[in-house]
This record gives sequence, C-alpha cells and structure tokens, in this order.
Amino acid sequence: MAAESGNMTADVAPVRAGEELPWDRLEAYLREHLPGLSGDLSVLQFPRGSANLTYRVTVGETHLVVRRPPFGKLAKGSHDMEREHRVLSRLHRVYDRAPRAFLHCADPAVIGAEFFVSEYREGVVVWDHVPATVSADADAAQRVGLSVIDALVDLHAVDPEACGLAELGRPEGYLERQLAGWQRRWDAVQDYSDLPDAAETNRIVREVAHRLTGGRPGSQRPGIVHNDYKVDNCQFAPGDPDRVHSVFDWDMATTGDVLADFGTLLNYWPEHGLDAADPRAFIAASANRALDLPSRAEAIERYATRSALDLADIAWYEAFGCWKTVVILQQLYARAVRGESTDPRMLQRGEMVGPLARRALLTVGGEA
Repeated sequence: MAAESGNMTADVAPVRAGEELPWDRLEAYLREHLPGLSGDLSVLQFPRGSANLTYRVTVGETHLVVRRPPFGKLAKGSHDMEREHRVLSRLHRVYDRAPRAFLHCADPAVIGAEFFVSEYREGVVVWDHVPATVSADADAAQRVGLSVIDALVDLHAVDPEACGLAELGRPEGYLERQLAGWQRRWDAVQDYSDLPDAAETNRIVREVAHRLTGGRPGSQRPGIVHNDYKVDNCQFAPGDPDRVHSVFDWDMATTGDVLADFGTLLNYWPEHGLDAADPRAFIAASANRALDLPSRAEAIERYATRSALDLADIAWYEAFGCWKTVVILQQLYARAVRGESTDPRMLQRGEMVGPLARRALLTVGGEA
C-alpha cells in the first residue's frame, strides 16, 4: 500500500496508530465488488470523529470512503453500518446532501468488522471557525448556521416512502423507545468512571430521565431523523456558506419525531453572552464553541418558520438531546477506560459528562 501525501487537509490525516486495518484484504474486496478500479491503493483517515472509524481509501484516481464501527464492546444497536448503508444507498435520490453508499460488507473476516463503502465528496467541514475557502465575509458563521438549520428542515420534509425508507423505523412510540433505550445504555456504562463527581452525575442523569419521561410531549410530524445532526457533521462547498453540501454520520438514522433531531442540534449549539461558569453555556461539541452562530432563539425561529411546526416544547427536546449526548460521551469514555480505544481524546470525554448532565437538568426545569 502506498502512503498518501500531498493535498492533505485538516479533515484527513495519516492513519492513527492502532487503527490500521488489513489493507490487503480490503483492497481485494474493493477490486472484486467495484469493477473498474485501477491503480495503487492508499489510505488516509478522517481523524476528528469520536466513534466510528472512517477512512479515505484511494485506488488510482478514485476516492472512496470506508467506514466501520470502533474497536471493542459496542452497545446493542449502535454503530449500525447496515443501517447507514441502507439509508445512504436510497436517500440520495431525494436528498442530494446525502452521499451515495455503494457497498455493505457484513463479513467480519474482511477487515475485522462489518463496514460500508460510499462515495467521497470534496468539501469543507466547519469546526471552530469558517475557513476562508468557504467564505471570508464577516457574517460567514451566521450564514453557515442558518444553512445547517435549513438542511435539517429539508431533511425533515422528505417523505420516507419516496426513497424506499418507509420501513426504516417505527414513528409510533418513538420517544418512549428512545427514552427507554438510552436509559439502558447509561445503565451499561455508568460504572466506568473514577471521576470525583461520578455519583452526583449518576443522580442527575437519572433525575433528567425521570423529568423527561414525565414531561414527554406529544409528537407532531414524523419523518427521517438523522439522530446526531450537528454543524461538524455537515460539509460545505468552497465559496458557498449558504447551502450545506453534504451531511455525514447516518448510522443512527431512523423515522420518528423530527423535533428530536432539532433538539440534538440545539444541544450542540453555542450560546454566546452567558458566563462561562453557567451550566447552560456548556456544549459537548467543543470545537464549535468559538463559532459565532446565530443565537439559539434565532435558530429556533428559523426552524419554526421554515418547518411550520409548533416549537412550544422545544426545551424538552433540547434537554433530551443533552441527555442523550451525555450517554454517548460516557460510552466513549468507558471504551477508553476498558482499553478499547487508542484515541487520547476519549478519556477527556468523561470530563464532559457531568457539566452536560447539569445543563440537561436545568433545561428540563430542574436545579443543578
């Protein structure tokens, strides 16, 4: 395998030590199932994701994306590569921001786990600032923020039947199943912590769950739910901050209450003007904290106007998004504690759990 160099961006890097795959077996699989590939194989990694391992695999002049679950013990139903392939092999027909998936391999003998292969799209992911390649205008971050909301509204307007995804999930009872499922996931990982606030955090997480269950709103319009929608899961074309070019990370996608998606986005949305010590200011997407996005109030108004949905209960959905992210952070931290990840960032995820849990409690009406 040739080492890839040149034209390297912040979004791709050499493969992290310990996250190499059996490239010879992968190459043989790709050449067998994608006729027409010609040339040497080289690999770079998308290093900034927190869980699934994602690689840019180049064969000659053809770039592909290969994605597999992380190493180690996984929560049941998580990191579902078959689901992500199913969504992306169909959704692109009606939602052009979805990259097209080509292959799904369920045989772990190839690279050690199931995986899927999709198209690679050139573009820019926005993290802590808007790169000049997207826009050097003073209002670029504001425009990026509105574009991210618009892309979510457009996804929620998609008819699942129009792209063969009507059976992706069960909208009826979606919120009840989500609450029960994420509680089970917390139960499975809560003990993997020696942080001084672990016991208090566990109490808060359970109180949030109790309040969410007791205050669960009635769902409005069902639709396709991405389930981890945030600014850095979106990609922009150079020179265009006004439209999201691609949306990534579809392994938790389903059909259900679309406002759960918007609540997840608000959970990652920075709110400027709050004191740094205010729990309401804490967001887990640390790279996005410096982005000068529209305020949460402006984001809510934009979504409400474009979707025509009633957002009277949006605080519940934001709290749910925070609570769900708390569980995800604890899962990542537990994986590091068990020695299943070589990514040094994963131990730091544990430090985010307590602050975000307190924000969730405040958002759902409790006292942190």
